[in-house]
Amino acid sequence: MIKVAIIGAENVGKSTLMNALIGGNVSEVENLPGTTKGVIRRRFGKLKIPKSMKNPLGGADEFVLIDTAGLFDPRHELRGKVLSEEKFREIVREIASADVVIHMVDATVGLHRGMEKLHHLLKFRYDKPIIVVINKIDLVPSERVEELKGTIKKRLEQEAIPLSLATFEGFNDLLKAIAYYAQYSTQKR
Repeated sequence: MIKVAIIGAENVGKSTLMNALIGGNVSEVENLPGTTKGVIRRRFGKLKIPKSMKNPLGGADEFVLIDTAGLFDPRHELRGKVLSEEKFREIVREIASADVVIHMVDATVGLHRGMEKLHHLLKFRYDKPIIVVINKIDLVPSERVEELKGTIKKRLEQEAIPLSLATFEGFNDLLKAIAYYAQYSTQKR
């Protein structure tokens, strides 16, 4: 079983992504920061691996998705409004136990410094494979998306997947990245 944690600042689209991956409404979605107040776990089922990918798993594996509360206020360098110190630490422990992390960045806001620090902590201290996603690309001009991709490449040292959960642009690219990093995480076990 592979645990995939979805992280990001408040109101970036984590619960919407979880619902899209599951194919139903398992996480509450509101246009208000702080709707998710802890950790929500749901079994994703089997993820079909594209035939073009080398796959030591034999075609599919069981996935559990972890939707987390927004860890930081998107417009300020503050911890999320609904998180106590204890709840914040609990969520970080849950993320650290995941096999793969999806780090979501809101295209309308940009890369949050607090999330950048957490990204580096997960990547270097915990050796987590991280998929960076720029969500809400349907709400900004394409130049803004390219600018964000450059910022993420520079500050996080990796490529980002542009995504719109309104139009599902980039969704297949995200599924392929999850499948790829799932292979990586099972080889490390």
